[in-house]
Amino acid sequence: MAEIEIRRTGGEDLVPRFQVTVTEEDGVTQHQITVSLADFERLAVHFRSLEEFVRACFEFLLEREPKESILSSFDVSVISTYFPEFEEEIRQATPF
Repeated sequence: MAEIEIRRTGGEDLVPRFQVTVTEEDGVTQHQITVSLADFERLAVHFRSLEEFVRACFEFLLEREPKESILSSFDVSVISTYFPEFEEEIRQATPF
């Protein structure tokens, strides 16, 4: 099971930025992620914070591909380009 560490690195405006570190037995990857507040409001129906939402996005990705295949820098909005089911599944997800 992967350990996912999320740290906000900036973007106090409408597009917060995060550094996500994924650690597994075979190594560590780091990713720079942005998520617009508009996407958060639209997709994060059951999430209380941006950090919870970003974690759920990474859990979604890790269920489908190895950490090394996840882009090193991206906006959450591009996930549905690779996984069309993303938006529907993340809207239904609950962090607790």
